Amino acid sequence: MAIYACTCLISFVHAPSRPIARKIPVPSGPQASGLFSPNPAMPAYASEPAYSHGTTGRTAVLLVNLGTPEAPDKAALRPYLKQFLSDPRVVEIPRPLWWLILNGIILNTRPAKSAAKYAAIWTPEGSPLKVHTERQTKLLRGYLGQAGHGQILVDYAMRYGRPSVASVLEQFKALNCERILVVPLYPQYAASTTASVFDAVAAVGMRSRNLPALRFVRSFHDHAGYITALTASIAEHWMHHGRPDKLVMSFHGVPRYTLDKGDPYHCQCRKTARLVAEQLGLADDRYLVSFQSRFGKAEWLKPYTQPTLEELGRSGTASVDVVCPGFVADCLETLEEIAMENRDAFLAAGGKTFRYIPCLNERHEWIAALQDIVVGHLGNWLTTDTPDAGRLAESRTRALALGANA
Repeated sequence: MAIYACTCLISFVHAPSRPIARKIPVPSGPQASGLFSPNPAMPAYASEPAYSHGTTGRTAVLLVNLGTPEAPDKAALRPYLKQFLSDPRVVEIPRPLWWLILNGIILNTRPAKSAAKYAAIWTPEGSPLKVHTERQTKLLRGYLGQAGHGQILVDYAMRYGRPSVASVLEQFKALNCERILVVPLYPQYAASTTASVFDAVAAVGMRSRNLPALRFVRSFHDHAGYITALTASIAEHWMHHGRPDKLVMSFHGVPRYTLDKGDPYHCQCRKTARLVAEQLGLADDRYLVSFQSRFGKAEWLKPYTQPTLEELGRSGTASVDVVCPGFVADCLETLEEIAMENRDAFLAAGGKTFRYIPCLNERHEWIAALQDIVVGHLGNWLTTDTPDAGRLAESRTRALALGANA
């Protein structure tokens, strides 16, 4: 009954709604607002690290993915889901009502169910998403070093969970990083993902007295290297297993109203799929685009992935391959939802062969594309002159003579 009430309420609040006339008291603190408070008042500045004149500022790249719980159990899932679902970018409904739904229903029912799903895909090394993101970070660091850009610091953060965006930005500040490129690892822009990363970075900036120069990758849905990496992955899979009757490109879903209100996510997903199909030489009747991970009863982007696969099975399509171009690293939504749940649904509907094509993960073509994206956005930061030791010493001497402490 609680689950039914939850989904009905979510269905209501995900649709465009009228303002609530009756005032509901809003709980204060992080429990009510998530990680970052919407209070417009300027918070107190965080302490700045000690600065020494005669040092040179550094350049850093911050990769950001969605996040993952620390363990596949109820205790770890509850704080993770609380942070994730408290983000107003993720759930666009009036905060007082959502606080009641989230804390009164969802956080008392969903953690155990989500924990079981995570347990099904957990590896000895930990969460697949975190493992792949760590490896991608190390590889990008190496690729940049091979290209002569070893001075660039590269690290990763998770929008929800650890390491947090704030903690890694604080580490960059301690290392005297004056220039930071933020790279959300979402190929297609969406307010609920890419813009949320921007919010997290901005929240840190709100507490900082000395801001770095910032650059931000908005999307790379049509980047040539990314499209090439996807097609290479699919082509290699077909070389080993043969072509299916139908290729399904499944993207993460979002509520339909986001498209109506101007979010470009749907259009960028469609463009990615079209470019991949063109590069593979696929006719229109050989592939489909669908959207997965629907939550609640409100309308989301269509067609939905699982009903699409079930209809393919019922209609006599014997074999399908499913690829998820919106994810650059395998995670719960690909390994459990697609490769397990949706596979079972297709076979139960009469399908014969279901194959999941893994995400790009650590493929060379993808890391090379990521390097190209990063280098393109770093631009002139790659050629920023580093003063020699003599010039730095002169700068320090002048600063000390003018009264600097260090």
